[in-house]
Amino acid sequence: MRKAGSRRLITAIGLALTLCAMPATLRAQSIPGAIPESAKALSQGEWPAYAGTYAASRYSPLTQIDRESAKNLRVAWRWKSPDMAIKEANPKIGPTRAHESTPLMIGGVLYTSTTLSQVAAIDAATGETKWVFDPRVYENGLGIPANDGWLHRGVAYWRNGDDERIIMLTAFAQMIALDAKTGKPVPGFGNDGRIDLSQGLRRPVDRDYYTMSSPPVIARGVIVVGSSVMDWWRKSPSPPGDVRGFDVVTGRLLWTFHTVPQGEEPGVETWQRESWREAGNANVWAPMSADEDLGYVYLPVSTPTNDYYGGHRPGDGLYGDSLVCLEAATGKKVWHYQLVHHGLWDYDTPAAPTLIDITVGGKPVKAVAQVTKQAFVYVFDRVTGQPVWPIEEQPVSASSVPGESASKTQPFPTRPAPIDIQGVRDEDLIDFTPELHQEAKDIVAKYDHGPLFTPPSERGTIQVPGVAGGGNWAGAAIDPETGMLYVGTYRLPFVVTVRRPRPGESPYDFIGEFRYLSGPRGLPLLKPPFGSMLAIDMNSGDHRWRIPVGRAELIPTIQQLGIRERLGFPTRSWALITKTVMIVVQSGYFSAPRLPPGGTRRIADLNNFNPHLWVYDKTSGEMLAEIAVPANAVGAPMTYMAGGKQFIVFPVGGGPLVEELIAVSL
Repeated sequence: MRKAGSRRLITAIGLALTLCAMPATLRAQSIPGAIPESAKALSQGEWPAYAGTYAASRYSPLTQIDRESAKNLRVAWRWKSPDMAIKEANPKIGPTRAHESTPLMIGGVLYTSTTLSQVAAIDAATGETKWVFDPRVYENGLGIPANDGWLHRGVAYWRNGDDERIIMLTAFAQMIALDAKTGKPVPGFGNDGRIDLSQGLRRPVDRDYYTMSSPPVIARGVIVVGSSVMDWWRKSPSPPGDVRGFDVVTGRLLWTFHTVPQGEEPGVETWQRESWREAGNANVWAPMSADEDLGYVYLPVSTPTNDYYGGHRPGDGLYGDSLVCLEAATGKKVWHYQLVHHGLWDYDTPAAPTLIDITVGGKPVKAVAQVTKQAFVYVFDRVTGQPVWPIEEQPVSASSVPGESASKTQPFPTRPAPIDIQGVRDEDLIDFTPELHQEAKDIVAKYDHGPLFTPPSERGTIQVPGVAGGGNWAGAAIDPETGMLYVGTYRLPFVVTVRRPRPGESPYDFIGEFRYLSGPRGLPLLKPPFGSMLAIDMNSGDHRWRIPVGRAELIPTIQQLGIRERLGFPTRSWALITKTVMIVVQSGYFSAPRLPPGGTRRIADLNNFNPHLWVYDKTSGEMLAEIAVPANAVGAPMTYMAGGKQFIVFPVGGGPLVEELIAVSL
């Protein structure tokens, strides 16, 4: 009896300690732009939006996982996607590129999308499936979806009293509203819970080019919807990338914002020779963000068609490659800033803009920071659109391609400094030995190269950062208490070559193609760290520290050189910030970031490479824990409290690997 009593006493003490710790996590946390309901949900241990809140901060005030306890993290449960059984029974569906969906957590339930556009509700404590909704989009006879194939990044959640809804945008451009409790379509929304998003645009869209992959944002009762448009050169005109707002209750279309201005709209003059009539793309494929308090949404707009040649679209081409702020309720433009004029590099704006409240020169600033592929972080007053630090228009190289007229200048932020290498310089090439350095120089000499924004050429231009960045859709995370921003970046140089199309291949005079450029003997071309995490003090714009993420030194060709220090791995990393630590996960190998136009669609051969979850001191970058996990992450992590425990969950799999959610806890 004494032993049993002792166990009960220990259990009671443990429970008391847990309950004593909880108020620290329940205190309301100031989250930039969040309404009280959203901030309260986050502080109570929920994760109500794709990046925590629509501020896209990837921050949680939870404290249970800290610098002392982090080493005790272990896999708590694994949830296998219901897609696996469907694909096994239907081989014609084809493989997926990657399982990228980051779940939400509300009221003890996780909500996630799958690569086949299913939606699942999962018990947050146990990983047990509660319900699955299958729209059966794989039965429509259209084959593999456009652009990235079978891929999806998440859902959105909305509540008004007892009315709780999950909003899903499917791979074949349907918007579906589901009852969050039952997983059944909401009858009063659209047509029996569905809306065909391929309809109602200013011209018909080709489903081989038009899809959805990122979740929408919901602000002021409006669902704001972007799209993923194949920005290749096969057809003209290409589908428009217009952004639309729908009533969250009825699904009624409220407004449309033309990302390529039409008729007499402001900005149409930047599309010379009336190229606005046929220009397409300029879509918002990445996640968006919103200031719920202001009622503003922030759109990361991508490049117009076609990516690497713009002779058919002279002029700067608003709103291509821009950050655009709209009123959520009306779709009216509040402000914009073009980050790349007349884009030729596939430097589309790749990540949700991150809202952050900072103090600059003694003055408080409601800011928004945009991470870019070209390795800049552009920072604006999110109310007015004024740059927080000067952005200078600097002269850049002219194009050598006939008929092309590259912009004479491009915008260069004065702060923060670039987050990674820009342009091609001898001092940035791999230099483990003098011989390797010379071999790298010989490789570079075969192509055109120069500083950032050197245009693509017929000979082939080395692009650094490459078409995948720099920064990419992994985006950034912020600490609202300190004003620090954390961004992952990686070094993947590409060669972009412009050529004349073959007869019947394309309506454009020139088309562009790209490929990854390897260094000598199969090594990377650029020096390490090949993949890293950078911390930036956004109150000053100063870099504070950089750490390598991943272990390229384990690659046999590098091991042969006798290198043992951490070099970082050249692939995508995601940061998650809590009140106590920084948590990082990283993807493994994957193929080229785009499916080629036409012909056979290559789906990525996604493989594991040294899969871990890392926990760091967010102030210094010191590694606190390195936890082995079953597979590399392929999407962003999130965190929440359930059953008295703090969990970290992230998606894995795709290609030849099982698609799962991995949950880690103490």
